Amino acid sequence: MSFYRRLHRHARALRRGLRILAAPVKGDNRRGGLFIQAYRGYGSRNRLFLMGRVFSQPGFGASLGEDLLRQDLIDLVRRLMRKPITGAQVRIKYKNTDTVVHTDRHGFFRVDMELGIMPSDVSWHEMQLSLDSPVDERAATTGEFFTPPDHARYGVISDIDDTVVYTGVANTARMMWRLFAQGADSRVVYAGVPALYQGFHAGRDHHEGNPLFYVSRAPWSIYQVLAEVFRRNQIPHGPILILREWGMKRGSPLPRRAKDHKRDAIRHILGMYPDMRFILIGDSGQRDPEVYSRILREDPDRILGIYIRDVSNCDKRSEAIDRLAREAGEAGCDLILAADNLAMAEHAASAGLIADSAVQAVREELERSYESAS
Repeated sequence: MSFYRRLHRHARALRRGLRILAAPVKGDNRRGGLFIQAYRGYGSRNRLFLMGRVFSQPGFGASLGEDLLRQDLIDLVRRLMRKPITGAQVRIKYKNTDTVVHTDRHGFFRVDMELGIMPSDVSWHEMQLSLDSPVDERAATTGEFFTPPDHARYGVISDIDDTVVYTGVANTARMMWRLFAQGADSRVVYAGVPALYQGFHAGRDHHEGNPLFYVSRAPWSIYQVLAEVFRRNQIPHGPILILREWGMKRGSPLPRRAKDHKRDAIRHILGMYPDMRFILIGDSGQRDPEVYSRILREDPDRILGIYIRDVSNCDKRSEAIDRLAREAGEAGCDLILAADNLAMAEHAASAGLIADSAVQAVREELERSYESAS
């Protein structure tokens, strides 16, 4: 590839990356002021959960005209100059039900409300968010939350870091470079993940619509990038829960430990859907096997299977996970330590969780990955 073609490709990558990074501040005509940013939530027939943030950002650059690159650069600068709004009162309304929540010292808020009217049969629903204090009508926005279809057979809770995407998820610059400059050869997502997760979503009968929930240790600032990674790689749409602020309590100077965040998040999802069983997916590098095993001990009837990607390359770590696998087996649940997504897919198919065609799709993705790497 010539120098000029590489330069042109990298320039285009920069433009695409800037567009994603600046996306949350677009649509305000660079007016500045107060804003509510709502992240994807999830709900049941009588309850919804959603997180978001209230912040202020400066207003400038409205006279840039049609220069899109300069617009994106200005929007990125405005994003970097955001300031969280502490103690803001956010009103959330869904149909005839509403509630008011307060932001913490970082500007984040959590909504966990009972619904007066059950959602319809559609999977994604909109609610309205506005500011009661400080009052700013221009900050009003909409958020979305997901409810599983009645015919869903099970749910999936998956870690993201070292499970869906490669190490470095918290490094925004590295991920953006891989995603936009390196394209199909970027190695952002593990080979076979899209086909496997599509298989879980479709289920054994191809039309189950099983919900997927994603958890990550990355900062909220990378949320938009993760959503773009999922979209580009056709990974099933679902709520993404960032664990950095999970478990923070008013009056507490520090967040709880990360492993508590993940366990709390999983418990919350299980509590939202008391009649649904779940598959847990993670990696061996952190504490996923221990956290998932504890969830299994606490609620053995709710966990259909545990899949752990082996990324540690450590005999001692493998032995520790093998002990957890034996304990899981005694509780009637398989804990699978797998080298790749094909091993996970083959076990899932043998357990009747996905269709055989999904295994073949995972195999083909892995073969294409090997060919592109050679």
